[in-house]
Amino acid sequence: MIRYITAGESHGPQLTGIVEGVPAGLPLSEEEIATHLMRRQKGYGRGGRMAFEKDFATITSGLRFGKTMGGPIAMSMPNRAFEKDDAGWPTVMNKKEEAEGIEKITLPRPGHADLVGALKYSFDDIRPVIERSSARETAMRVACCSVARQFLKYFGVEIGGHVLRIGSVGFEHWEQVRTIADPLAANGAETVYKTADKSDVRCLDEDLSAQMREEIKIRRKEGSSLGGIYEIIVTGLPSGLGSYVHWDRKLDGLIAQAIMGTQAMKGVEIGLGFEAGHKPGHEVHDEITHDGKDFKRKTNRMGGIEGGMSTGMPLIIRGVMKPIPTMLNPLGTVDMHTKKPSETRYERSDVCALPRAVVVAESVIAPVLANAFLEKFGGDSMQEIQAHFKK
Repeated sequence: MIRYITAGESHGPQLTGIVEGVPAGLPLSEEEIATHLMRRQKGYGRGGRMAFEKDFATITSGLRFGKTMGGPIAMSMPNRAFEKDDAGWPTVMNKKEEAEGIEKITLPRPGHADLVGALKYSFDDIRPVIERSSARETAMRVACCSVARQFLKYFGVEIGGHVLRIGSVGFEHWEQVRTIADPLAANGAETVYKTADKSDVRCLDEDLSAQMREEIKIRRKEGSSLGGIYEIIVTGLPSGLGSYVHWDRKLDGLIAQAIMGTQAMKGVEIGLGFEAGHKPGHEVHDEITHDGKDFKRKTNRMGGIEGGMSTGMPLIIRGVMKPIPTMLNPLGTVDMHTKKPSETRYERSDVCALPRAVVVAESVIAPVLANAFLEKFGGDSMQEIQAHFKK
């Protein structure tokens, strides 16, 4: 099964990633990974860091002649911000006299990992927490997950996302979204993201895109921040992935964990999700038909999952991202050392990171889907899996 791990800090010398469990024979290149890394860096409302960070993951092991070998795949991503900031990383971390001269940050931000992380690991400075909990880590996560994404694409499975809401501006109803997104998804989910990427807020509606930009401008002037809601669509997934037998094999549960394990996410739903709680059953469930060859469903309100298993319909996943805790207009906090009331300090940040977070959400569900696919059609090589898949 595919598993990945990342290492590195926001302002450290580099991010590192290792992906294991990828079958042998999968065509893979750094350029394919770079496609989604570049997408992650775009979006209205981003901060100044994007002006000099140009993320590129270099594959250092696991490939031969452009194909995976079945062993771990290692990647590195140098951090261009490393020369611009001095936070006590490897060049000085072992020099006590220099380390003592580095400023300690003792004002934890509400809504961030700062305070709880510092207390958990007995730090007298929140800098280590800031560095590892930062969404900067998602750059390598996107790189690692792009390997699984490439595996899925080999079998015709596509993933694409778009923004539904930023702050108070967005789509109001499920049906409103479906009239725009579903015709695009009919041509494959990558059509969804390629269309959304034409908007700098990744929204499929031009009028809403303009309103979202204005909303971001307003909050930027206020020194505040914005979150929102996005939707991920997956097409080409066969039915029967996941399981109803055990709770920890349910596909929707695994997807939810991947989304919620991503920085700043506060909610996830499949299909109608929470809206289903406002409707009677006949407006929620998808009636079943048969066309003489296959079972079909008249609608897809369940978002492509029933009983923890894929139905063969497009997966529809929605996530909620909270506003970023770092804001120009400070919030109240308490100094960790003096215990006196104070105000938060500003760390360079986006006003709204949601358009970029869509790419991260697209990515993190890829290993979940790839592993469900491998569980059903598994093998050690792409040729073996292909043979199982065709049966």
